[in-house]
Amino acid sequence: MPPTPASFRRPHRLRPARSSDGTALYAVFFAAVHGGTVAAYSARERTAWAPSPTAPPDWNDRLMGGVTILAESRGRAAGFMTLGHDGHLDLAYVAPDHAGQGIGRALHAAILDRARAQGLHLLDTQASLIARPFFTALGWQTIARQSVIREGVALTNFRMERLL
Repeated sequence: MPPTPASFRRPHRLRPARSSDGTALYAVFFAAVHGGTVAAYSARERTAWAPSPTAPPDWNDRLMGGVTILAESRGRAAGFMTLGHDGHLDLAYVAPDHAGQGIGRALHAAILDRARAQGLHLLDTQASLIARPFFTALGWQTIARQSVIREGVALTNFRMERLL
């Protein structure tokens, strides 16, 4: 029987992120913005969203300010999601070379488990044009389309919520 695409998926494992993961997670973020959103956002918009391949000074604080779950594949960061103590899903990114391998869904399930353990009943996020279908498929509801300004450039995204 010929191999199926699923047979080529790399195994991944989830774990809580550590502050020492900051550089690797920023690299995932930067690659996802500049490589994974090309179909929906212009080069100018992507540059406004992630202007530098170097993490900003507050990056680790943002990661460690709540719960950050990291997906590793072969010992390297492949994706991550962050959840604030208030139920805000701040960051949700998978490296483009790991897209379609179930990493986003696994991270999402882990974040939902953590949210329930924290006693949260409602989550919210701001999803990009690319992320919106992913979240919709996982039970999130679009509340509003909006434009956020980054570096003087308007970026379209969607306020979304999910009941637990």
